[in-house]
Amino acid sequence: MLARILTACVLIPIVVVLVWWGPSLLLAAVAAIVALLALFEFFSLGERVGLGAFKKWTMLCAAGIFYAQYSQGSVERHPFGHGFSIVQVRAVGALSVDAIFLIFIFGAAAIVFSMRRPLHQSLQALAISAAGLVFIALPFSYLVRLDEISQTGRALILFTLVLIWAGDTFAYFTGKSIGRIPMAPAISPKKTWEGAVANVAGSVLVAVGFSFWLQIDVWTLIAIAVSANIAGQMGDLLESTYKRSANVKDSGALLPGHGGMLDRIDSLILASPVVWAAYQWLLTR
Repeated sequence: MLARILTACVLIPIVVVLVWWGPSLLLAAVAAIVALLALFEFFSLGERVGLGAFKKWTMLCAAGIFYAQYSQGSVERHPFGHGFSIVQVRAVGALSVDAIFLIFIFGAAAIVFSMRRPLHQSLQALAISAAGLVFIALPFSYLVRLDEISQTGRALILFTLVLIWAGDTFAYFTGKSIGRIPMAPAISPKKTWEGAVANVAGSVLVAVGFSFWLQIDVWTLIAIAVSANIAGQMGDLLESTYKRSANVKDSGALLPGHGGMLDRIDSLILASPVVWAAYQWLLTR
């Protein structure tokens, strides 16, 4: 616990300063590095169960996803007439996420043909490589898309981080003190329904506090927070499934008291796209 608290005391101020004052390009680059570290740990878990990925190619494409999400912030669309719009690209070499996935698909196919692995090994490598992009790199990259929302983007990133941090803290202490009903005993025996409810309650309190700062209707922000919190808990259980399959306690040992990078961002991975999508859907109507 002491190591966990000390690590958090060091990292949280750094993250907050980066999110609030860091240039957009630096924020995107740091997010990409974090995702690559988590992806490397994910592939290490896969190797423990005999699933070898196309590591270098997948991680290169994962970095490309973050660049694509960043470059979308340089694309401006101006409505013009009925059903027409003028698209202005302010950055050189802007890419879309669709393009990165197509590049990944054809590149992975070329690797399969050139390496001539046995069929079952090729299918396994394709499966875990694609899973790394779909379940880690792509959803986590929506932190970069949040940054592109004018005026409130940085505050929304902090909102996402804080609701996950607060929810995890509430869940931990509630589960330790009064947790009795197992939530998913086959996946994570220590998680309880009492802790899960406290997790949601923590995110609701964060939403109430942030509603005054963001000047957003409190019920709308609560709906976003609860949706993101549930998605975050799903991400936590999903990562527990990876570790349970590989028969390990932590995905790595990079962060003292917290385990690996994947252990630290497991909830953020699925919460980030939910905040982005819910904000777009609720706040533009």
